[in-house]
Amino acid sequence: MPPSHGVASRSQELSHSNSKLSHDFGDASLGPLLGVASRRLPRRSLSTLLALSGSMAFSQLLPRKSGASIGETVENLFLYGPGGVTKKDKFEQGPTKFRRIPTEFVAALGDPKATAGDGAQEWGLWQLDPGPRGVWLREYPYLEKMGGVAPANWKFDKNDWWLEEHGLIMEKPEFPLKPGKYLVTGGRSVTTTLTVFPPDLSGNMRWELEGGSLYDVTHLPCRAARYSPVDPAGTASPKNANLADFPVSPGAVMPSVQGFNKQDYAVLFVIGREARSQAR
Repeated sequence: MPPSHGVASRSQELSHSNSKLSHDFGDASLGPLLGVASRRLPRRSLSTLLALSGSMAFSQLLPRKSGASIGETVENLFLYGPGGVTKKDKFEQGPTKFRRIPTEFVAALGDPKATAGDGAQEWGLWQLDPGPRGVWLREYPYLEKMGGVAPANWKFDKNDWWLEEHGLIMEKPEFPLKPGKYLVTGGRSVTTTLTVFPPDLSGNMRWELEGGSLYDVTHLPCRAARYSPVDPAGTASPKNANLADFPVSPGAVMPSVQGFNKQDYAVLFVIGREARSQAR
């Protein structure tokens, strides 16, 4: 956010955060939020909220171990708490042993019903949650004034830019997703091994899920799309986006932006890497 924002602007941000919280969790009050957190908390959305609101009240209410960050505490609740989507023994089951990592995010393409496929060279990875590092669409003029450099120090590319479900412009993921084994989940009922194979002679990279489909490991509330101008020499701008199109409903396609081609991506949580993997 621009450093020149005053109290009024900060109040507007907090108000927007409350609306965002209602969209993600169904209630903007802390009590119900904690109840949701103990069941199945969309960790990425919450981390975005915390980045916006700086809610010390929330951080003081969360039960957490000494020295644990809010993000780690929320992640523990989401993954391992009552009704959590992942049992800790998932890291030890089967022939592949995984080491736990801070949650990363895969941008994936493919048939939602597929359990394997080609084209993983078109998959990307955010090692850091891109939401809190993003810039609101309405703040794009400020981003322009800063030469396209976001407050989180990533560079905006007008010919290849990304947007998430609340109207935040995100940094690009890293391409391609490196070959290896990843423990992935969509934050619902399936946690499984994703294997990404090295490229063949044509450059194609295959992917395969040990269990479930691509849909099963997609985190539905997280929407992501990649935008490229129809005419690279034209004047199309993120300013063309309709702010009324946000937030986007879980599972829905991302909005079109006049003057741009759009590609929707599924978002997968990565919670483990192969213990002996050299992929990172």
